[in-house]
Amino acid sequence: MTTSNLWLGIGLLGQMLFSARFMIQWIASERQGRSVVPLAFWWLSLAGGVTLLCYALARRDPVFVIGQASGLVVYLRNLRLIRAETVAKAAA
Repeated sequence: MTTSNLWLGIGLLGQMLFSARFMIQWIASERQGRSVVPLAFWWLSLAGGVTLLCYALARRDPVFVIGQASGLVVYLRNLRLIRAETVAKAAA
Protein backbone atom coordinates (compact mmCIF):
# COMPACT_ATOMS: atom_id res chain seq x y z
CA MET A 1 0.00 0.00 0.00
CA THR A 2 1.38 3.37 -0.99
CA THR A 3 1.14 6.53 1.08
CA SER A 4 -1.17 7.96 -1.56
CA ASN A 5 -3.53 4.99 -1.23
CA LEU A 6 -3.45 5.26 2.57
CA TRP A 7 -4.47 8.91 2.43
CA LEU A 8 -7.14 8.11 -0.11
CA GLY A 9 -8.54 5.53 2.33
CA ILE A 10 -8.43 8.07 5.16
CA GLY A 11 -10.25 10.60 2.98
CA LEU A 12 -12.92 8.08 2.05
CA LEU A 13 -13.36 7.07 5.71
CA GLY A 14 -13.79 10.71 6.69
CA GLN A 15 -16.36 11.23 3.96
CA MET A 16 -18.28 8.11 5.04
CA LEU A 17 -18.34 9.29 8.67
CA PHE A 18 -19.42 12.75 7.59
CA SER A 19 -22.17 11.36 5.34
CA ALA A 20 -23.42 8.91 7.99
CA ARG A 21 -24.54 11.82 10.14
CA PHE A 22 -27.32 12.61 7.67
CA MET A 23 -28.62 9.04 7.83
CA ILE A 24 -28.61 9.22 11.64
CA GLN A 25 -30.48 12.54 11.58
CA TRP A 26 -33.01 11.25 9.07
CA ILE A 27 -33.69 8.04 11.02
CA ALA A 28 -34.05 9.93 14.32
CA SER A 29 -36.45 12.43 12.73
CA GLU A 30 -38.56 9.70 11.14
CA ARG A 31 -38.82 7.85 14.47
CA GLN A 32 -39.98 10.98 16.30
CA GLY A 33 -42.12 12.33 13.49
CA ARG A 34 -40.40 15.72 13.62
CA SER A 35 -37.03 17.19 12.73
CA VAL A 36 -34.45 16.39 15.40
CA VAL A 37 -30.66 16.54 15.55
CA PRO A 38 -29.40 13.67 17.74
CA LEU A 39 -26.13 13.80 19.68
CA ALA A 40 -24.65 11.20 17.30
CA PHE A 41 -25.00 13.75 14.47
CA TRP A 42 -22.52 16.08 16.19
CA TRP A 43 -20.11 13.28 17.11
CA LEU A 44 -20.11 11.99 13.52
CA SER A 45 -19.64 15.57 12.31
CA LEU A 46 -16.62 15.92 14.57
CA ALA A 47 -15.12 12.53 13.65
CA GLY A 48 -15.67 13.07 9.93
CA GLY A 49 -14.43 16.65 10.12
CA VAL A 50 -11.21 15.72 11.93
CA THR A 51 -10.55 12.86 9.52
CA LEU A 52 -11.22 15.04 6.49
CA LEU A 53 -9.06 17.82 7.95
CA CYS A 54 -6.16 15.36 8.25
CA TYR A 55 -6.75 14.33 4.64
CA ALA A 56 -6.88 17.97 3.51
CA LEU A 57 -3.64 18.73 5.34
CA ALA A 58 -1.95 15.73 3.73
CA ARG A 59 -3.19 16.92 0.32
CA ARG A 60 -2.03 20.47 1.15
CA ASP A 61 -5.32 21.89 -0.02
CA PRO A 62 -5.82 25.27 1.74
CA VAL A 63 -9.46 25.65 0.65
CA PHE A 64 -10.36 22.22 2.03
CA VAL A 65 -8.33 22.85 5.22
CA ILE A 66 -10.13 26.15 5.92
CA GLY A 67 -13.54 24.58 5.26
CA GLN A 68 -12.98 21.61 7.55
CA ALA A 69 -11.25 23.59 10.30
CA SER A 70 -14.06 26.14 10.48
CA GLY A 71 -16.66 23.37 10.62
CA LEU A 72 -14.88 21.81 13.61
CA VAL A 73 -15.47 25.00 15.59
CA VAL A 74 -19.24 24.65 15.04
CA TYR A 75 -19.30 20.93 15.93
CA LEU A 76 -17.27 21.43 19.10
CA ARG A 77 -19.42 24.38 20.16
CA ASN A 78 -22.62 22.39 19.71
CA LEU A 79 -21.22 19.48 21.72
CA ARG A 80 -20.19 21.91 24.48
CA LEU A 81 -23.67 23.48 24.55
CA ILE A 82 -25.29 20.04 24.73
CA ARG A 83 -23.00 19.02 27.58
CA ALA A 84 -23.73 22.24 29.50
CA GLU A 85 -27.47 21.64 29.10
CA THR A 86 -27.12 18.03 30.28
CA VAL A 87 -25.14 19.11 33.35
CA ALA A 88 -27.68 21.84 34.13
CA LYS A 89 -30.58 19.40 33.90
CA ALA A 90 -28.78 16.90 36.13
CA ALA A 91 -28.14 19.60 38.73
CA ALA A 92 -31.79 20.72 38.77
